[in-house]
Amino acid sequence: MTDVPRDDDGTPRLEGTVDVMLIPLEAESGGTQLVALAFSTVVGLVEAMGEEQPWVAIPSGELEEALRGSGAQAVLLDPQPAGGAGDAGDAKNG
Repeated sequence: MTDVPRDDDGTPRLEGTVDVMLIPLEAESGGTQLVALAFSTVVGLVEAMGEEQPWVAIPSGELEEALRGSGAQAVLLDPQPAGGAGDAGDAKNG
């Protein structure tokens, strides 16, 4: 991350846009909803999704604005895979 521009406090700053992959999950009310996965640490991302995952740091207060227009209906924070790394499809929204 040393080549990423940073704010005065060291927070990575990203200019432009980022592609987001949304995961369809079964909703409690039936049907599916599109969910954005978010991880509070890089270690958690690697443990849940495997190594070499593309990622971007977004301050939590800016997450809603960052996802505006993406189609995301919810954000799932720190999902745990049911079947091993790379399988977040069975994570529960909550």
